[in-house]
Amino acid sequence: MRSNGPVGLWLIGAGGTLATTAVVGARAIVRGLADRTGLVSDAPEFAALGLPALDRLRFGGHDIRAVNLAAAARTIARENGSIREEWVGQLEPDLAAVDSEIRPGQAQGSGGAIEAIADSTHVVAANSARACVDEFSGQLRSFVQRHALEGLAVVNVASTEPPPTDPELLADLDRLDRALDAEPATAFRPGLLYAYAAMQAGAAFVNFTASPSCLCGAIEQLAKRKRVPYMGNDGKTGETLVKSGLAPMFRARRLEVMSWVGYNILGNRDGMVLADGDNKRSKIATKDSVLSNILGQPVRTRVGIDFVESLGDSKVAWDYIHFRGFLGHPMAMQFTWQGCDSILAAPLVLDLARFALLALERGESGAMTHLASFFKNPLQSNDHDLYRQLAKLHAYAATAT
Repeated sequence: MRSNGPVGLWLIGAGGTLATTAVVGARAIVRGLADRTGLVSDAPEFAALGLPALDRLRFGGHDIRAVNLAAAARTIARENGSIREEWVGQLEPDLAAVDSEIRPGQAQGSGGAIEAIADSTHVVAANSARACVDEFSGQLRSFVQRHALEGLAVVNVASTEPPPTDPELLADLDRLDRALDAEPATAFRPGLLYAYAAMQAGAAFVNFTASPSCLCGAIEQLAKRKRVPYMGNDGKTGETLVKSGLAPMFRARRLEVMSWVGYNILGNRDGMVLADGDNKRSKIATKDSVLSNILGQPVRTRVGIDFVESLGDSKVAWDYIHFRGFLGHPMAMQFTWQGCDSILAAPLVLDLARFALLALERGESGAMTHLASFFKNPLQSNDHDLYRQLAKLHAYAATAT
């Protein structure tokens, strides 16, 4: 018989718009204020899996700024309207309980754009990298004990960090361990330290960001040693989702895509961070890896990302597809995708946490490749075709029941 005890969802970047929307959304559904639209994990194909119900979730997290989720939710309601103002008052005790479980995070090493938004009073004081990891890991264990949790999933929804400064260091766990003992925390990207701490604490780990150091070779080796499930990278929510669903049509009809150019504008804190060239490099690398894989041919691509402050939490993508058909005749297709960034992403965070907690409960470990459809750059999966990815998720569900 499956247990119905509490389970934990720990969010890195717990005070951001995405995390706030995920927490408010989960609690609004549990209290009957909102419906369950957008939750993939609620599809009939997964009903027999025994995924943890949303009312079992206990929330906590790390953030580099002082957090008040009710205030953050009211800001979202006022500026964007994606959270209803009346929900915030009804959920205020729930949100205050989550506030009490949010701990200072690490900012230095995340790039100038992220460091600039950090609150100096709300970052860890640990000097060495090992001490920082141990502090984070201890906080996770304490959270589990305090709530008598039967499992914990850590999901990184913080802003995208720059690529690592020393990729070779991150390829081998033994070398990384020596460096963690010898170097200050500032020598590493914070995402790496969070991921290490999560696995050290026996938690499942999901990297919803494009930050490449979070699930490097050394961290994957650590996951194998600790026998915990993990997955990433970079949640697939907007333009890339459309690409992975649309490109198979061109392949199936043997239409030759000659070039595919995309331009993205967004206005939230992530957009501000991605205005920094170093941080943007990590994001573009994941967005630009889909098409050639699906189409089975080299394609001239270009991905542009710009920050437009007035858009707030909205994002817009315009894509132009130049293709050639029968008798070599050139044609074109273009589309515009307009969405609310956090509304698209928040249900996926809840989905991923539920699937990760199930994997943890089942004693599964390693990359959760059946979750590839949720990511722009899925680990250990070379297939970016959305429909084949979904088929693997459904196959997993059929064998896991």
